[in-house]
Amino acid sequence: MSASNIMDGMRVVVGISGGVDSAVAALLLKRQGYAVSGLFMKNWEDDDGDGYCSSRQDLIDAASACDVIGIDLEVMNFSREYKERVFADFLREYEAGRTPNPDILCNSEIKFRCFLDHAMDMGAECIATGHYAQVRAWEGGGSREFQLLKAEDGTKDQSYFLYRLTQAQLAKTLFPLGALTKREVRRIAAEAGLPVAAKKDSTGICFIGERPFREFLMRYLPTRPGEIRNLDDGRVLGEHQGLMYHTVGQRKGLGIGGIRERQDAAGEHEAWYVAGKDVAANVLTVVQGRDHPALLKNRLTALDLNWIAGRRPHAHWVYAAKPRYRAPDMPCVIDLLEEDRAEIVFAQPQWALTPGQSVVLYESQVCLGGGIIA
Repeated sequence: MSASNIMDGMRVVVGISGGVDSAVAALLLKRQGYAVSGLFMKNWEDDDGDGYCSSRQDLIDAASACDVIGIDLEVMNFSREYKERVFADFLREYEAGRTPNPDILCNSEIKFRCFLDHAMDMGAECIATGHYAQVRAWEGGGSREFQLLKAEDGTKDQSYFLYRLTQAQLAKTLFPLGALTKREVRRIAAEAGLPVAAKKDSTGICFIGERPFREFLMRYLPTRPGEIRNLDDGRVLGEHQGLMYHTVGQRKGLGIGGIRERQDAAGEHEAWYVAGKDVAANVLTVVQGRDHPALLKNRLTALDLNWIAGRRPHAHWVYAAKPRYRAPDMPCVIDLLEEDRAEIVFAQPQWALTPGQSVVLYESQVCLGGGIIA
């Protein structure tokens, strides 16, 4: 029996975003013999007409792509769920002085929960998205396990954003782009005549879009001015408008660039970087020089853990970890592992470990899970 015969009648609902990746994912699945339909998720309504949120144009592009592919497109509004499950947490984290990653929570709560539940109610057997990642069914020890793998294209791999997925979610998910490069995806789209073949990739906050971040945050969190202090000697260097507008390692936007004290080897005055936040005192601490010891740490505590296989990895084994999305894999060991807490020690000091961001662990190509940096 051919592969296409196996797929005939197997219904898959593809999350269509209006971009090239999800459109090609749907196209490839249809070519493989799946019974494909698309679903466009609208998850933000507060200021959909202000020029930053592109959902209206995205819906037009999604419908045009589905028309060329020859599949139906349904539109669902998950705005209430997004606001309650993702955006409320996003604001709480910023208010607490941390720097969250809303894309990660958006994936686990909206794309692979609300969307998945709705697709199953529609009679689908699985869902698919345009993420660059892979799923593998692994047989071992008399049981079957679904593993989340990195994409073949390491420059586009998005497994970091998917580390909070569960066995139940992975068992019902397809990632058709996992073995492709972005260039190949655009080529396939162009050859198929998809109108989104050359569309620019979306950036910014998940479902909210790219916009002036400080101005956007001010709508929801009031400014709270406080002191900017030099961590080394405690001197006041300036004033911030709110700790939530700053993150560890930040260089630009501090307003203290004119204060020049330390010079590098070439005689240039070194820039100031955010080193930490004292939320209780409402003080932003800064240091001069990217190589300042306060910005380098070889150890972190991770909370709110999720292990994809449903079991904890081994303490004191050598793994690789990403303390941020664009970071290279760094060798590490789990020094302490409890139900809701892990102590991770890196082989080399890591720059600007940021509370609220996620640290994600890997064993070779397999994403094990991770947690929130405390």
